[in-house]
Amino acid sequence: MTEFRAALAGDDGILREAVEAAGGAIVAADADPDAVVTLGERALVETVLGDPSAPVLPVNAGDGRHAVRRVDAEAALAALAGGHGRTESRATLSVAVDGDRRARAALDATLMTVEPARISEYTVSESDDDEPIARVRSDGVVVATPAGSSGYARAAGGSVLAPGTGLSVVPVSPFATTADTWVLADEAVVRVERDDCDVQLIVDGETAGVVPPKADIQIEVDGHVPFVRVPLPAGSASRR
Repeated sequence: MTEFRAALAGDDGILREAVEAAGGAIVAADADPDAVVTLGERALVETVLGDPSAPVLPVNAGDGRHAVRRVDAEAALAALAGGHGRTESRATLSVAVDGDRRARAALDATLMTVEPARISEYTVSESDDDEPIARVRSDGVVVATPAGSSGYARAAGGSVLAPGTGLSVVPVSPFATTADTWVLADEAVVRVERDDCDVQLIVDGETAGVVPPKADIQIEVDGHVPFVRVPLPAGSASRR
């Protein structure tokens, strides 16, 4: 049987131990690995946006629905080394302000008031040519890929999306008794209609500057990266 070869990103020793326990070998990212295994959200984001050379297996990046929990890393790598993994495509995003691209995202892009608990007004559209599908007053709005839908978007009240099902759009702390969330196909346009204080753009947890009122923030799928999904034993943390 061919030896399993893994490249690592963000490892603190746990991934190396898990690969070695599975009888695999650690190789460089440019040495034709079978998978790139990442530990933590930052390593995942940097790997996904860096055009990885092999499918990505994320560990400890989210709540277990789109990533393996740290405690299940050894079981996941043993399954992968045994040939039991499968690849699934995950979307990446381009984030532009009035047509000027600010950043790319692997997980989510968020508009948020700089001062806590300050309400602004936003519109949400499916594209910059469409009429708004919603107008909301809230602290902010988050747009997430399926891989990012189990993170901040879920904490704000959104649904966790399966791969390939669209983008999760969720208002953050809306000023409403009941608040809608939306799933859009492959593009969302958010505009700050009125701001009581500055609104900043945050992409995968990193600030990407302040956005002016009436600017269109275009968040759209710009590519796909293969992820690895592996079966885990019943009762493991990543299956709960």
